[in-house]
Order: sequence, then structure tokens, then C-alpha cells
Amino acid sequence: MTDPHAIQPSELDQLPDRDPEETAEWQASLDAVTKAAGPHRAAYLMRRTLERAEGAGIALPKLLETDYVNSIPTSAEPSVPGDEAMEQRITAWNRWNAAAMVTRGSKYGVGGHIATFASAAWLYETGFNHFFKGKEADGSGDQLYIQGHASPGIYARAFLDGRLNEEQLDNFRREAGGNGLPSYPHPRRLPWLWEFPTVSMGLGPLSAIYQARFNRYLANRGIKDTAGSHVWAFLGDGEMDEPESTAALALAAREELDNLTFVINCNLQRLDGPVRANFKIVQELEAQFRGAGWNVVKTLWGTAWDELFQLDTTGALVRRLRQVPDAQIQTYQTRDAAYIRQDFFGGDPALVEMAKLLSDDKILECFHLSRGGHESRKVFAAYKAAVEHKGAPTVILAQTVKGHTLGEGFASKNANHQMKKLSVDEFKNMRDLLELPIKDSDFVDGVVPYGHPGADSPEVRYLQERRAALGGPAPARRVHPVAPLPAPAEKAFASFDKGSGSQNVATTMAFVRLVKDLVRDKETGKRWVPIVPDEARTFGMESLFPSLGIYSPKGQTYEPVDRDQLMYYKEAQNGQILNEGITEAGSMADFIAASTSYATHGEAMIPFYIFYSMFGWQRTADQMWQLGDQLGRGFLVGATAGRTTLTGEGLQHADGHSPVIAATNPAALSYDPAFAYEVATIVKDGLRRMYGEAAPGEDQNVFYYLTVYNEPMPQPAKPSVDGVDEGIVKGLYRFNTAESAGITPPANAPRIQLLGSGTAIHWALKAQALLAEEWGVAADVWSATSWSELRRDALEADEALLRGEERVPFVRQALQGAEGPVLAVSDYMRQVPDQIAQWVEQDWSSLGADGFGLSDTREAARRHFGVDAESIVVAALAQLAKRGEVKAASVKEAREQYGL
Repeated sequence: MTDPHAIQPSELDQLPDRDPEETAEWQASLDAVTKAAGPHRAAYLMRRTLERAEGAGIALPKLLETDYVNSIPTSAEPSVPGDEAMEQRITAWNRWNAAAMVTRGSKYGVGGHIATFASAAWLYETGFNHFFKGKEADGSGDQLYIQGHASPGIYARAFLDGRLNEEQLDNFRREAGGNGLPSYPHPRRLPWLWEFPTVSMGLGPLSAIYQARFNRYLANRGIKDTAGSHVWAFLGDGEMDEPESTAALALAAREELDNLTFVINCNLQRLDGPVRANFKIVQELEAQFRGAGWNVVKTLWGTAWDELFQLDTTGALVRRLRQVPDAQIQTYQTRDAAYIRQDFFGGDPALVEMAKLLSDDKILECFHLSRGGHESRKVFAAYKAAVEHKGAPTVILAQTVKGHTLGEGFASKNANHQMKKLSVDEFKNMRDLLELPIKDSDFVDGVVPYGHPGADSPEVRYLQERRAALGGPAPARRVHPVAPLPAPAEKAFASFDKGSGSQNVATTMAFVRLVKDLVRDKETGKRWVPIVPDEARTFGMESLFPSLGIYSPKGQTYEPVDRDQLMYYKEAQNGQILNEGITEAGSMADFIAASTSYATHGEAMIPFYIFYSMFGWQRTADQMWQLGDQLGRGFLVGATAGRTTLTGEGLQHADGHSPVIAATNPAALSYDPAFAYEVATIVKDGLRRMYGEAAPGEDQNVFYYLTVYNEPMPQPAKPSVDGVDEGIVKGLYRFNTAESAGITPPANAPRIQLLGSGTAIHWALKAQALLAEEWGVAADVWSATSWSELRRDALEADEALLRGEERVPFVRQALQGAEGPVLAVSDYMRQVPDQIAQWVEQDWSSLGADGFGLSDTREAARRHFGVDAESIVVAALAQLAKRGEVKAASVKEAREQYGL
């Protein structure tokens, strides 16, 4: 008969057993305990042994899940410095005002969330009172990623602190009047308070990891000492379902980011109901984080549970807590003691005996109120353990009750996320529970009052003294006065003005060459942050590897296989390149951290993130909005751009729409340059605007999106006519006329204006020659470097007109007097050039690559989409035929001649 407890051969360690007799003794001991005390006791001893081994640094597989109890026992909790009673009163005021703010706003129908902060209040208050470093001390302070739905509680604290007034609280979610508060953490809307936008679920935790990593990057490169900065990310347990929330856990552990703490508010509820109704989210998260290499601290039960755990001499209580699913824990929150006695304690004889020793009040205190996340002592112990832990990031799993202190109508109710107000009676009950000195007469006409103990009250003085000791108010965003970065040497840009001669050069390569020159600049070179998602060789960037180095906190612990080559793969602790592997989301998080370093750390950095254009905006457009909200600055570079330039890759690689998505972002300046000198001119102006001396009225808090192409083409010299640089920056200039191109059209020849962007201008130039040589038509060719900037300028002109100001859009100024109709073409869907159609006075038509991409040669793809030179010729003749300037038969003749 096979022993069920015997270790099977497939499970044996592959190392030879040097002492089988000793091994057998250990196994026999385990068997004896199992037989004498039961499998639960044996499991307990094994877990404790594994914990001891892990603590001693013995190399064993980690224990991924521990008992459903606090990681820090009560006996090991440190005392909380300061005045706990005072902090209790401060928290009570903040709870009240957070609920009052949302309730008062409900009469306007603007909504708001009450229950989240009610559950997480002590998670924030403990941090504000004892841990979160402000911006006014040495260094950069801590970086706080506040859970968006908890914003009312943060506003309430700022009100108590004197940083906000009643009028602002009453304008919560009503910003149009100019003195309101944004719904969630939005730095663009409230730039002195909020530092990081977090409400787009999953982006907060992802960004927090890369922010902590970027702090180390700055330190390792010798740019700023960030040792005093700690990143705190406050998350909901439901939010952890977002793939971005856990996408970079391994990175944080691999790079030993012990400057990072996740605080997950495990109130067991998401928007519609339980997070894990039939399971246990805390245990799931513990295993996930432990498996990724994080330090895990569980703060689940309050001090009321101490008596129960002391009575648990058999482990029956701990076993039962592991068994009960989360939805049932929520049910206990709303049921009476008799139900809990029967359902929780009734199934195990040991628990039945335990329950006999407990009063109904004790049972209700434990199951209704006592959670680790609701007690400052428990939270303080967890935070202290987190900041003192070295070698790995920490996650704190704090169990709370959603809607705590808001009354029976809120606590643990599935619908409480959508509940926006309390009744007057509910507020009075809350007042009594929190012991606040608010009188019934303060409720005038049924309106709940705000509460404040007074600007010179002991509570306010204590709060301000604690914050002063920690380095000033928090949260806070500071942009310290920093001298504009000096402009790089003109030589780096001017070298592109002469063109490439007979050499064909892709604009992707032109951009990389420009960056290679800029990173050598003595003043600003070190501030460039090249970011690439494992495609550096695709973009011709491998030449930067040995000169700049790829950032790695470990340096290079191996000899690279290509060490004998000139462009070998070089990793370095002070490396400048961030090569993130195959993760557009991680690369964007890098970019956000670097692009906002001017505010976070007072150090202006110049990030450029280069990526397959198809996989940037399409995959991570939400992060681009986050970037705009966070007031980031830098260069996004969509390489291998266009729907027809990336041969053979097919539908999912053929980008015909990224400029459309980019045009929807108010902070994005989107450019589609055709020539190398245009790339240089745009980058030069971007550096001036974002990092140098911006012109009056220019918003510095923008970022640039440049599309560049992998198709080698002749790079012409910059035209030596006035206004070229202005036209490149504003979006349109005339590249040539038929005459300046060396074409001699017949006298009185019909004329058309061809507008092309990016690689499409080469098709337009070929069409220009065909039109003159074969059809007697004169065509002028214009380079449209930015359709969206032309549109933005035109929209601003329209707005000015509504204010009674006369202003002509730049596109109309540029095309003024241009003869004939306008035909626009790009390697994108027609919607891209059509952005400006309504402001063009001439007859308008456009061509574009609408539809899905396909695998074929460039020539075949362009013919398929009808954007090649011959298609442009036919479309131009059709426009002129409508005006009666060429014979209608010419259109048919051209189609047949070109095989269209």
C-alpha cells in the first residue's frame, strides 16, 4: 500500500542526499506530529520553519501565502509617537468634511464618492502625521499617488490645514467658475496640490513603480541625490484587477526598489460588489506579490481581535478565517451576533466553545468595526516596517470596511460606491459616533455644515507642527524656479540644412543622428533620457549603446557576447538609455517620470521615447492623457510611421491613424515632418519652448509627437526663402513651385496646390513632374508638417472672433493667393489632412490610406490605397476638370494610362 505522505520520486531534489538517515529522521518527525497532533499542527510547524529559514537567508522556495492574520503581532507593534487622541480628533474632522463636501455637492448633481475615504482615512492620516515627507525639506520629498476616489478626504485635510476654504469645498467638481476643485487628482487643474493623476485605474501603480525606478536612475547617474524620497501608491483591491496594476511588479523586485510602498485598501469591494466574492483577495494578492519578490505586510484585524486569537489554542479560528470567502465577511458586517455565532462559529466544536466566552457586543465589535486599516497603531506598525525594509519593495494589504463610520446604510453595502449623500439624521449619528462639537442648530435649512475647530485650535496647530517636522504640506506639487536650459550648439541642427546629397536617408535615422549630436552637448547632453521598448536596433540606435550605456542598477555582471564589436551591448549603473523590453506601457511610465522631473525633483530632463508608431498611441493613449494631466514635457517619436512605408509587416503594424489619436490630446503637438531639416527645426523649437525661453503666451507644459519613417529617401537642402522655419513650426510652408522645381509649364497652364506631409511629399513631388510633363498642369508643392497645429491655430482664431477679435488662421494666410484648387495627401487616413479643410478658401480634396493595412511592397500598397504619384495625378486632373480647367476626358485617359 502506498504511503500518501511519502515524497514521490518526481518531487525529489536533484541534488544527491549526503545524509539519508538524517533526512529520514526529519520526515519521521513530521509524520509523528501529523499522527499525534493532526495535519493542521504539522502544517503550522512547517510554515514556521519556512519563515525561520527565510529570515535566516537560507535559499528555499518562498512561502507564497501565510495565515489570514496580521503580519506584525500585537506584541511586536511599536508605540505610535505623538498624541493619538489628537490625531483621532483630526481624523474625525476630516471624515466629516469629506462627507459634507460630497453631500452638499449632490444638490448640483455633480456626484462624488464618500465611502472610499471613509474606509481609508487612517491609511492616509497615519502617513500624513508620521511618514510622508514634504517638499520643503532637503531633497524632493516623497511622491504620493493618492487613490482618486479618496480625493474628498485629501481636500478635507487641506481645508483643516488652511490651504482650502469653504467656497472651494462647495465648488468640488465645479471648476468652470475658476475657484473649484477637480473631481480627482488632476495636476493640470490644481497644479499646486496634486502631483500625480491616478484615477485612470491601473496607471497609478504602474507609474509609481517607474517613478521609484526613475528616482534611482537620477541618483545612479549623479544628477540628484534621491535617497530621501519614498514613493507611496494608494490603491484599491478592485483596482488590482487592471493588468497595468501588476504589470511591473517583477521589475520593482528585480531592481530592489525599497524606496517604494504600495498600500492596498482591501475593503473587499469594487464598484458593483465584492472583489472576490467566493475567494479571498488578500490571500490572492499576497501570493502574487510574494511570488514577484515583494515584501508583504498584512494588516487585517484590529485590537478587538486580540482576545479571540489568544483563545485560539487549537488554530481553529485561524483556519476558519482562511475558509470564509470575502463576500461572507461582508455579510457578517451587516448581520447580528446570533447570525455570526451560528454561521462563523457554529461549524467547529472548538469555535463553538470559544463563542460561549464572547459577549454579543464583543462579537459585533470584532466583525463590524475592528479592522487593521482602521487603527493608527496597526497602520503605523505596517508603515514603519515598510520604510525600514531593505532590498525589496513592500506592499501593505490593509483590510477595512468601505463606508466605515458613515452608518449602517453605507457600511459594506454593495451599492455604496454610487451613494453620494447622507441624510441629516445620518450626519447627526455620524457626529455622535465621531464625538464632534457640532450642534443641531448648525444644520440650517437641512444643509449639513462644514466643521472646523478654528485656525488656532490645538488640532490645527498639531497638524501643522507635524507637517512642518516632515517638510511641509502634503500632498503638494512644487515647480522650483529653474534657469532655462541653454540651447544646444546651432551646429547640431544646421548640419541638416544642407541635405544629404546623393545619399538616401530615412527620417528615423535623421532623428537618431540628431540625438547623437545633442547628447554630446556639454551643457544639456546628460539631461537627455533615451527610452526604447526593445527596438533600438530597428531604429538604428545601437550605436548609442557603448557611448551612453543602457541603465541597469546592477551594472554589467557578465561579459556581453558581442564585446569585441564596436557597438556592443553595454549595460552600466550610470547608463543613460532606458531599454525597457517589450512594454509600451512601461516605456510610457518611464517617459512620464522623466518628463515631469522638472517639478518632481527640480531637475529638467529631456526624454525621447521612440516606438513603432502603430503601437504607441493605439496601445497607451490613456497614458498620454495622464502625461498631459501631469504637465509632462518631452518628445514622443513614432518611428516606422505610416500605413504604406513598413513593407511586409501587415495589418497590425501599418499605422494610418496615430495622428488622429494624437490630435485628440490638447497637450500634444503632433508633427509629420517630411525632411531631415524639418525634424531638426521642430526639435530645436521644442527644446526652446519646453526647456528654454518660451514666447509670451506659450504653454511650456506640452509634449511633441513626431512621426518618422524608415524609408530611405533623398534629403533636400532647406529652401533659402523667408518664413520656412516659421512654416515648419506652425505646420505649413511652400516647398517649391512648378517653376522653382525646374519645370516649365505651358503659358496659362492650369495650376493646383499639392499639400503633402511626411513621406507623402515624395509622391507629391513625382506627381508634380508628371502633371507638368504629361498633362500640362503646373503644381506647387507644400510641406504640411502639422495638420493638427494648423487646426489648433484655426480654432483659436475662431474663438478670438467670438470675442470680437479679428484674426486670420495661419493656414489661410499661408495659402492666400495660391492659384487653383488644393489637393492634400498623407500616408494616413483622409481624416488627418481633412482637419483643416473648413479653413481653406480654395476648393479642397484629399487622398489618404483609409482602411486596414496589408502586406506588400510599398509601391503596391500605395497603389492599393490610391495615394501614389499616379493616383495624385488623376485626383488633381479630376479637381481641375470640375472647374473646367482641363478636359473631363483627361481624367479617364490618365486612369487608363496609369492602370488605375
